[in-house]
Amino acid sequence: MEQYLDTASAHFAQLVARQMARVRDMAAQADFVDYSKLDKLVVGVCGGDGIGPAITAAARMLLEELLRGEAVEFRDIPGLTIERRAECGKAIPDDTLTELKDCHIILKGPTTTPRAGDPWPNIESANVAMRKELDLFANVRPVKVPEQGIDWVFFRENTEGAYAVGSQGIHVTPELAIDFTVTTSGGTERIVRQAFEYAKKTGRGRVTAVTKANVIKTTDGKFLGIAKDIAKEYADIAFDDWYIDIMTAKLLDEKRRRDFSVVVLPNLYGDILTDEAAELQGGVGTAGSANIGKRYAMFEAIHGSAPRMVTEGRAQYADPTSMLRASVLLLEHIGQAEKARLLERALDICAIEERRVTVTGRDTGCTGQEFAEYVLETVARLKG
Repeated sequence: MEQYLDTASAHFAQLVARQMARVRDMAAQADFVDYSKLDKLVVGVCGGDGIGPAITAAARMLLEELLRGEAVEFRDIPGLTIERRAECGKAIPDDTLTELKDCHIILKGPTTTPRAGDPWPNIESANVAMRKELDLFANVRPVKVPEQGIDWVFFRENTEGAYAVGSQGIHVTPELAIDFTVTTSGGTERIVRQAFEYAKKTGRGRVTAVTKANVIKTTDGKFLGIAKDIAKEYADIAFDDWYIDIMTAKLLDEKRRRDFSVVVLPNLYGDILTDEAAELQGGVGTAGSANIGKRYAMFEAIHGSAPRMVTEGRAQYADPTSMLRASVLLLEHIGQAEKARLLERALDICAIEERRVTVTGRDTGCTGQEFAEYVLETVARLKG
């Protein structure tokens, strides 16, 4: 028994030391990059796995057209395929990480995370690794269904919580396994403040924090306590908090859900709740995601790589809407708000209103490229 305890204690000590170093690094960070002061904005394009290359290519086509004439370079970064990551035994190969760090913005397709039984080594999620390596602390996911009164923006903490050391748990004995969750003051303060600043900038009147602080008293309690303190600085914005279990129910409550606007929450809860919210919008294939840090930002679909579609020869029929919605967020982030609104309006027309062509995921509908071309034609029509 003592041997087990000594091994577990040493493992825990190493985790704590790494997280304390991370706290110091956060405190030393500079402020956000001002993209308007760059001579050239570099956008790295990572197709990823499965259907990723197809839907990412569609998004790139639209972005290149919308940003024509701007000082923007699109740079291919192919090293995030599962084959390459498995070969290196790393979530992100070292040379690929170097390439990513040479960019300002990343447009990223879905990547495969191996599960038990898959023909790949048990490497960490490329998404989780990228968020940690580039310190992309804010995962921003909008969900909008106007006819149901739904207009939500989720701010999910992206680098802490249950995912921070998700691959570094320990089997203390053959019968006992323990994982860890991480909450820091600095990490919580910056995500909560991002949520309130967004609400202030966009004229939204409410910020809601979601935790399970009544049971997870230390880490979730810290998150909620800091949120309450920061809320006092924003007198014009209402603040409330909900527990994650009842919040998942209230998103389905047709009366209550109209009250929610900006939602801020820890990593794991955010992952779950935003998928539920996206389903109300039409499914995870309809939602994009922004991952924001002070130096870097990454934009992606919120769904997986759909390897079955590739196996069945259907990758070209994958719906690129999620990547196109992510492209709207990308344009907003780099200060191209007018072009973001133009693309968003074109997507609404093509996917909701006109539906002149539709994506079904099979040859019963159009290809993803054909849908992207329809959106591009609609953009041109709106521009007159």
